[in-house]
Amino acid sequence: MNMMQGLQEITRRDQVFSFMLRADEVVPDTSKGMILYVEDLSVSFDGFKAINDLNLYIREGELRCIIGPNGAGKTTLMDIITGKTRPDTGSVFFGQDINLLQFSEPQIAQIGIGRKFQKPTVFEKHSVFENLELAMAANKRVWPTLTARLSAEQQDRIDDILYQAGLVELKHETASLLSHGQKQWLEIAMLVMQEPRLLLVDEPVAGMTHQEMDKTAELLHSLAGDHSVVVVEHDMDFVRSIASEVTVLHQGSVLAEGTMQQVQDNPQVVEVYLGE
Repeated sequence: MNMMQGLQEITRRDQVFSFMLRADEVVPDTSKGMILYVEDLSVSFDGFKAINDLNLYIREGELRCIIGPNGAGKTTLMDIITGKTRPDTGSVFFGQDINLLQFSEPQIAQIGIGRKFQKPTVFEKHSVFENLELAMAANKRVWPTLTARLSAEQQDRIDDILYQAGLVELKHETASLLSHGQKQWLEIAMLVMQEPRLLLVDEPVAGMTHQEMDKTAELLHSLAGDHSVVVVEHDMDFVRSIASEVTVLHQGSVLAEGTMQQVQDNPQVVEVYLGE
């Protein structure tokens, strides 16, 4: 099997029309090893082509970084994947068979795609522990039990995620008293509570100290495997510290893709983004 045949086999999809399913009952088919298929995607705003015939494939369990200059289409791509923006043409599939364009933004979150924006949004007046309780409550399947009392299993899950996010000692701290970095970790932990298969993280280290950046890198590495993680980031030192594969966007299309070293050595990338 040559390389092209191999790619065709990996990316081939047998679509199941999912519009008759409830969003929280949808289970993506990842038997080919891919969690996300973005194909031939284009969208224009007032004549400006924000996304231009873009193709992107994300493997299950991988940690992918997406970089590119301002206006490259990074945010628009995230908006389309999460249902906030509808494309003019193209397709977005979760696994081989779940057509995300059939679902609304809230349904896509229920399906198992979580998104963290650059600015952390936590419940400032509640404790760290209560924030994670509230995040768990967003999953309607567990709401009846939460209205009574947390089970031992739910308590253990919160404790595990607190440990993973480095927030154990701040468990009872009011969220408003956390540092910027700690709030970022708390919001990531809140998303993880909802058990997403795919996690989209937008500029997680903006405004962080170097120590906080290192801890964020550890957190994102720990999430990969159990989750697929896509990170949009401008800080190249941070990208180098976490990325096994990098996708470079430019003018709404994929300019280059590969390891950080391959991307750094690409003359086109150097010219349009990284600089000499």
